[in-house]
Amino acid sequence: MIKQPETVVYGERVLKVEPFSVERVPDRERHGNAFGQFTLWLGSNLTIADYALGFIPVSLGMSWTWAIISIIIGNLLGAVVLALCAAMGPAYGLPQLIITRGMFGRVGGYIPGLLNFISTIGWFTVNNILGSFGLHAMFPGLPVAAASVILVAVQGVVATLGHNFIHAYERAMSVILGIVFAIVTVLSLGHWSALAGYHASTNHVGLAVMVMVGATFSYLGSWGPYASDYSRYLQASVSKVKVGFLAAIGAFIASAWLEIVGMFVAVLAAGHSTNSIDALHDTMGGFGTIATIAIILGGTAADAINLYSNSLSARALDIRIPRWALVIVASLIGLVLSLVGQGQFESNFENFLLLIGYWITPWMGVLFADFYIRGKSRDKIIEEKSIQSVGLLSFVIGIAVSVPFMDNAIYVGPIAKAWSGLDLAFYVGFAVSFVLYLVLKRTDNTRIRRAA
Repeated sequence: MIKQPETVVYGERVLKVEPFSVERVPDRERHGNAFGQFTLWLGSNLTIADYALGFIPVSLGMSWTWAIISIIIGNLLGAVVLALCAAMGPAYGLPQLIITRGMFGRVGGYIPGLLNFISTIGWFTVNNILGSFGLHAMFPGLPVAAASVILVAVQGVVATLGHNFIHAYERAMSVILGIVFAIVTVLSLGHWSALAGYHASTNHVGLAVMVMVGATFSYLGSWGPYASDYSRYLQASVSKVKVGFLAAIGAFIASAWLEIVGMFVAVLAAGHSTNSIDALHDTMGGFGTIATIAIILGGTAADAINLYSNSLSARALDIRIPRWALVIVASLIGLVLSLVGQGQFESNFENFLLLIGYWITPWMGVLFADFYIRGKSRDKIIEEKSIQSVGLLSFVIGIAVSVPFMDNAIYVGPIAKAWSGLDLAFYVGFAVSFVLYLVLKRTDNTRIRRAA
């Protein structure tokens, strides 16, 4: 078993560096309430990436009706995934990737651990680039590189302090950003004639809907591999339904709202701004500076979570470095990627969102099949260095079967190509891994009983 650190009760101390990393949170350290899930996921999704997603429907030429329907469907699916993952935290008292050791084995869990490490670094980079654009828009004399360094330093401090400080920070952001974006919404609706004058230009509505549903689901669903990282300190007796519901509703409100606001701004700024940050600053008039500050703060809110969970992903790989040191390493990696990737960011953003979902949904299929269908005991987390072949095989096959259904600028599968670019990889990967895990697990259990 992972050795428990010797510590005084951690409790609600927000300025104390968190003493835990991936070990099970003992009962004496359990604290907080379910409502904290609402404010955490509300604050962390009133953010820059959600806002930028709202520019995709305009670039695709979607109508208001189909864009909003797509945003709602994608975010509902993503919110359900987040809810199911967050509800596991109190039962196990463990980070999400450590929970999956029961399905993949400790060594087998290195694969999703590595993929999540890459994903969290990617999201950190996305938010940091957009935040740097925001600081540069406010202070034109400040180089974008210098703005990136400033943001990395702020986000690194929040992530280093850990769980309690992150929850406190997100509570504050949920209020501050909620007020600012409410004002942005009202100001945008003040240009109703311009918004109403927008007309759809696409002749491929079905494909545009699938792209937007996939992008919004991929964004919100990508929080799944670290949802329980922020619910594991809750008492085991807390209502799992309440935890999941509050996490889902907070994330859904924030994400869907900001994406619609992003579409407002994209329409109002069409042809007048070079990027989404400049567009917000220009269209909000005298409120543009405050709105841009909110975008920057939203980026820090999301990136604090990305950095924190990145450090837990590294520990899930059995990298024996203190969590706070891993945060520093990830911050530096993300900073370098931010500086390198700024030039082509806008063109790669949509493809990045779609790509990261391809591994997450097969992983979820195994996780949900085991926890919610088989009713796995929380006391069976595997610590010895082993591979659980059923879980790993179901995961890998789920990814492999979904490849022909993929449609991305980097790769277009034969089935997706034959169906005019219809991308069903997310759903196929989940369904295959979910069903295959249950079938193989049942077959394996039958074989063991007969052998006994």
